[in-house]
Amino acid sequence: MLIIGIAGGTGSGKTTVVNQIINELQHDEVDVIYQDSYYKDLSHLPMDERVKINFDHPKSIDFELLVEHLKILKTGQNIEQPVYSFKAHNRTHETITTKPRKVMIVEGILIFTHPDIRDMFDIKIFVHADSDERLMRRLKRDISERGRDLDEVLNRYKSTLKPMHQQFIDPTKEYADIIIPNNRFNTVAIDIVQTIIKERLI
Repeated sequence: MLIIGIAGGTGSGKTTVVNQIINELQHDEVDVIYQDSYYKDLSHLPMDERVKINFDHPKSIDFELLVEHLKILKTGQNIEQPVYSFKAHNRTHETITTKPRKVMIVEGILIFTHPDIRDMFDIKIFVHADSDERLMRRLKRDISERGRDLDEVLNRYKSTLKPMHQQFIDPTKEYADIIIPNNRFNTVAIDIVQTIIKERLI
């Protein structure tokens, strides 16, 4: 099993890169695990407490479960991937059955911050985007898809997103094998990754 980690700041375009890779390959032996599915279960907290959680800090992620699930997949067994609700700020009671594939892509802003997860990646990719561009994308996504309002997104960006990016996410570029600038010039890097994956799928 080839495990590829794709990290980068919020709104950097990680999902776009993942989709570019998968859409070009069109192969059923490639699947994706999203870090966002592994936010810790906060069912013990009321809603007004959950909204105060710093979800951009590594402590918000259940890395132990993610490591366990990757190890299980490597043994050839299925996992039950959690489902997270951004509107409820918590996991749902549902899970998604995820089968082991020849290529597993793990995507998320904080995946390079944890050494156990990092060591499991055969290829580490960091998607870089300008901070203003990332903020604009975050605004559009959180308002249209996650039920946030403008003030809430801007306040969270200032209080947690920006400082957490500077403290935890941006420094993990040093672990990356490939850094992809998320603009129209990223096609060469995508082609390289696709070539490596295709070799594994033969």
